[in-house]
Amino acid sequence: MQETNDLLKTLNVKSLLEALLVYTPKGYKDLNLLERFETGLSGVLEVGILDKRNYAKVLKIFAYSKRFYKNLELVFFNYSAFHYNQFKTGESLFIYGKLEQSSFNQAYIINTPKILTEFGKISLIFKKVKNHKKIQENLQKLISLENLKKEGIKENIAHLLLEIFFPTPHFVKDFETNKNFPSQHLNALKYIEMLFYMKNLECKKLQFGAKIACPNNSERLKAFIASLPFKLTHDQQNAIKEIQNDLTSSIACKRLIIGDVGCGKTMVILASMVLAYPNKTLLMAPTSILAKQLYNEALKFLPPYFEVELLLGGSHKKRSNHLFETITHVVIGTQALLFDKRDLNEFALVITDEQHRFGTKQRYQLEKMASSKGNKPHSLQFSATPIPRTLSLAKSAFVKTTMIREIPYPKEIETLVLHKRDFKIVMEKISEEIAKNHQVIVVYPLVNESEKIPYLSLSEGASFWQKRFKNVYTTSGQDKNKEEVIEEFRELGSILLATTLIEVGISLPRLSVIVILAPERLGLATLHQLRGRVSRNGLKGYCFLCTIQEENERLEKFADELDGFKIAELDLQYRKSGDLLQGGEQSGNSFEYIDLARDESIIAEVKQDFLKNASVSHGTFEN
Repeated sequence: MQETNDLLKTLNVKSLLEALLVYTPKGYKDLNLLERFETGLSGVLEVGILDKRNYAKVLKIFAYSKRFYKNLELVFFNYSAFHYNQFKTGESLFIYGKLEQSSFNQAYIINTPKILTEFGKISLIFKKVKNHKKIQENLQKLISLENLKKEGIKENIAHLLLEIFFPTPHFVKDFETNKNFPSQHLNALKYIEMLFYMKNLECKKLQFGAKIACPNNSERLKAFIASLPFKLTHDQQNAIKEIQNDLTSSIACKRLIIGDVGCGKTMVILASMVLAYPNKTLLMAPTSILAKQLYNEALKFLPPYFEVELLLGGSHKKRSNHLFETITHVVIGTQALLFDKRDLNEFALVITDEQHRFGTKQRYQLEKMASSKGNKPHSLQFSATPIPRTLSLAKSAFVKTTMIREIPYPKEIETLVLHKRDFKIVMEKISEEIAKNHQVIVVYPLVNESEKIPYLSLSEGASFWQKRFKNVYTTSGQDKNKEEVIEEFRELGSILLATTLIEVGISLPRLSVIVILAPERLGLATLHQLRGRVSRNGLKGYCFLCTIQEENERLEKFADELDGFKIAELDLQYRKSGDLLQGGEQSGNSFEYIDLARDESIIAEVKQDFLKNASVSHGTFEN
């Protein structure tokens, strides 16, 4: 055990799995003696030195192969005195290089050979490593069938890994021919990469007792659902049932509820509050607009015996005298909730809406504030950003995940990819929709002029719209009054010029057109969120993607698809995964081998094997 720990420390890794991934060979050098004297082969030859000559910047060493009795030339370009002095007439040396044949005189040659003191083995080549020899020695001491199986790697995968780190000449030949690992060995690397990721997630997993186990409010829930002026979808009902089971448990739950744009998450949130009653609920939203929107929905749909409070930035001082008194059942607010010092002991449930808009620390802080004596509140996190099924599969081993796919009403949104020459179509449709008292949003890629981006900025384009239409509003993330502007636009405006700040959570019932400039600069998930602002109540919607690019396959595929979960899969193919499992980078490739868009079967296999070998409880993560 101590030897293993010492080897891990020498390799600067914490586990064998990490060592396998950090030091996966990027290539091989076969230092065995050549079995055949053929051009194109790389390997080791024992040569006798016959003579040496220099021609301007070229040094030629005339030698012969002692095994094959063949003459050959060792050639160095731009040689130095070091190269010249390495070779002495009459000596025998072992050299490594690639055997080739000169097109000039048909002589056998090896360009820039290396003199060896050790041979008869295969050397592993690593990326960005200085001491390859020492790394290989330590790795091969560490890696064994027994140690691999101790890590939870099943035997067939372990044997494939042993071939990667203890390669045979045949394996190296296959690697060099294909310029990559054989498919089964590549799948073995994918397997251990996902296993490593799952083990990392397991380390974060902590189980806590529930501060309050809520009563079984089945009758109260039935009455709430019956009072709604519409029927809940099957997915909404399923989500509510799962949450009901969570809230009555003595173990604090943490559930992630993921739904597509317009799937009716708000009704699931309100049902959760009913299930928690008479215990209190905290709900944190990322913006004042969304918080007010949720507050108004709560007042409209929750039973009349609910007391609901709204806490926004700057408002907590004047509400502090009565905000968290016993009569209050639900408190809805922004991050202002994090700065209120009141006693949250009676709060059984903490909800974050659009949870991906908050940092891990903010979500954890809210839960911590509502924790008591080592026990935690139940926690629900809602997100309108769909994640791929493969990602959900990996994550669901550790955190409860609910997917809401059904949409309460059919969305009819026509999406078109247009160019500058087609802008007449956009202008005609905008005029038609405004005449119907509908609204339009135009999304700009930047606020101010930039030499790097070949599009008009928000500040440059405003005058174009203001000259042609009435009731044009303008705002951006830099605008201190942006929420007031959006609220006024909702009531009085015709056109809103904005940046992507309007992506999340804003309900604009009359919005029927969204125009997105420079859509190629945005991820498909963001484009889907923006498009989701229109047709919120069954209104016929239009989404115009205005680009200067003549062809863009990614945008064309997006235009043909409305399902957010399928778009999430498509987005994976183009932007890679990022650190989606732990919430760090949102794009870029955080996986070296696993392709979340295509490797669902491997992820399922790893999850199944992991759960067999690990004692996985249904607790929660610390963050």
